[in-house]
Amino acid sequence: MRAKRGKSHRPRVSRIGRYALLAALPLLSACASVIPEAGGARPGTAPPSAPPTAPQPPPAPSGPTRPYQPRPSTPPGAAAKPIPATPRPPLAALAVPATATTAAEAGVVLGPEYTELGIAPDQATAALKAFRLSCPSVQRRADASGLTQNGEWTESCQAAAGWPDRDAGNFFSRYFGTVQIGAGTAFVTGYFEPEIAASRDRRPGYDVPIYRRPPDLIDVDLGLFSDALQGRKIRGRVDGNAFVPYYDRTAIERGALGGRGLEIAWAADAAEFFFLQVQGSGRLRLPDGSIMRIGYDSQNGRDYVGIGKLLLDRGELQPGQASMQGILDYLRADPVRGAAVMNENPSWVFFRELTGPGPLGALGVPVTGRSSVAADPKYVPLGAPVILSLDRAEPNGLWIAQDTGGAIKGANRFDSFWGAGDQARAIAGGMAARGSALILLPRAAVARLTARR
Repeated sequence: MRAKRGKSHRPRVSRIGRYALLAALPLLSACASVIPEAGGARPGTAPPSAPPTAPQPPPAPSGPTRPYQPRPSTPPGAAAKPIPATPRPPLAALAVPATATTAAEAGVVLGPEYTELGIAPDQATAALKAFRLSCPSVQRRADASGLTQNGEWTESCQAAAGWPDRDAGNFFSRYFGTVQIGAGTAFVTGYFEPEIAASRDRRPGYDVPIYRRPPDLIDVDLGLFSDALQGRKIRGRVDGNAFVPYYDRTAIERGALGGRGLEIAWAADAAEFFFLQVQGSGRLRLPDGSIMRIGYDSQNGRDYVGIGKLLLDRGELQPGQASMQGILDYLRADPVRGAAVMNENPSWVFFRELTGPGPLGALGVPVTGRSSVAADPKYVPLGAPVILSLDRAEPNGLWIAQDTGGAIKGANRFDSFWGAGDQARAIAGGMAARGSALILLPRAAVARLTARR
């Protein structure tokens, strides 16, 4: 999770000529994705209810030489039944310019006062605790959204340090105003911290490798080579005199990283581990009953492909079946086909063992179940409070943007974090909610932004 999070490792690249690299960009852009945000451990969350397009024939199986052997860590369970709600409609807004790539460019609309939004006291208390954790990073971090400036978070962060938790509602009311970004139309998915069966050493029943970041995986900041490429990064590896895309999922499944001592553990079930990679962090339940926690430690630079949408497009899953639970059922029903389908997502996530609190988000602080959301930092300042009003009741209310995600891109796109355990798994696995969103910003920022309009 970031993941997607103060966790990127960017070794220097040597002996790659400026012109050679630029000449190779068309090839690289077709084969290696722009790097997700540093915290973006979660490669992406495909909308479970995305509408299908015309059915397409499935490809021939192309998985690893051994088929996926289903050894589920836990019963697949079922996605939680949604609790319907009526969302607050977005505020009237000007059309968003087609060239907009940040919140400042998309435009803001002044929202209602916090006291008018009906936030429950317990939600405010939890959000204040999460906001307080984020403050040190928020005050150091450059705001890519263009909404806030240096120093505008100082007053609220200083106040948060000693503010009574029981009076959290008055804290947010006093120090923040609300704005809507662009059209304000929100889409929200969910993620959680999964727990799967694994072993620190390879043994019968545990043969799915969980790799640490390989030393030959290189991050390249393209902005160092051309002003036109500012903000764009790619990952790959050096092969002789060439910089090439890193191994994709199929190559890794077939042993491209084997024999290099990169394994930190071995999972029991390939499909469960696949979804742990999507989530970006998780817990490994070891044979002796102890728990090993792992977190995101980079990704192979390949574009994330949501297999749920692939199966919907082909007619192999019906609308409403593309939850995590439904996809697991599909993968386990046909192990050979399941291995091939998983390999259609070329992205692979690397992990490290976590020994402190976690899971960690993009700000480098622990994310909190039912309080933390992932957002696109180009549209939401990380650390900012967010108010969601959706057609599903569970995620409605006050959250803190503390994470990012590979598929969490654009204005008013969020991924809600639900913690760990069966209930978190059930809610997050089928989460897809639509409605409106408001961002809470320091009052000085709100006054500056709305004075322009």
